[in-house]
Amino acid sequence: MNDPKDPRAADASPAPLTRRELRARRDADATADAEAASPASRAPFAGASPTGSPAAVPDHESVPTILTVCTGNICRSPMAEVLLRARLGGLGVRVHSAGTHGLTGEGMTDLAQEVAIAAGADPHDAAAHEARYLLDPLLAESDLILTMTREHRSHVVQMMPSLLRRAFTIREFARLASATGDDEIHAAMAGPGPDRRARLQALGRVLSDHRGMVPGFPEDDDVLDPYRRPREVYEEAAALLAPALTEVERVVTLALA
Repeated sequence: MNDPKDPRAADASPAPLTRRELRARRDADATADAEAASPASRAPFAGASPTGSPAAVPDHESVPTILTVCTGNICRSPMAEVLLRARLGGLGVRVHSAGTHGLTGEGMTDLAQEVAIAAGADPHDAAAHEARYLLDPLLAESDLILTMTREHRSHVVQMMPSLLRRAFTIREFARLASATGDDEIHAAMAGPGPDRRARLQALGRVLSDHRGMVPGFPEDDDVLDPYRRPREVYEEAAALLAPALTEVERVVTLALA
């Protein structure tokens, strides 16, 4: 249970910000905004060397990019980030994460690291994570946004409405992907041709076309928040992520291979 008096209790979902508060927060973080937009601050792509050496990191303008989002960016979204990076290694996909109320500079919680590593994440990736606050440049450079809850997805779309067909909760994405056949995905890739970023964006459009057509309960699209809870809750969150990550891996591979 989060202590409401503790300002660091930030991976639990706080009250939504108003538009004015969002603008004020983004204005106050202008320096962080500039840093986030600079190449030096950008996360490595799947398959990059753990050192993040310049030779290992290609031009981000041409690299398909996936962004995972939660609240504090210290539990759920970094778990999804490092696990996706491990699964998509070799595809040349950049995977990074941020939080709607990110605890800038903080690492993953110890339990999040342990559970992610046990599920297959690279220990260096997990240890190297530093939380970031979600800013417009991070959204603008991402071709697919996978949030941990419906509230996070709403926050993303409120910030940048043009991302409506690129933003999904990760479990919603998996549910839609499971109902989308390989042939439909292959057919959708004819339009963007060899442009790999455009192909990842086209994948999002294909799946968004199935919204409202695939049975499911809205609450099943969320990943529960394990922050400040026992290890079993972290493991439960990871268990909810696992099948979703498998579907993400399947359809992203189809779209980009």
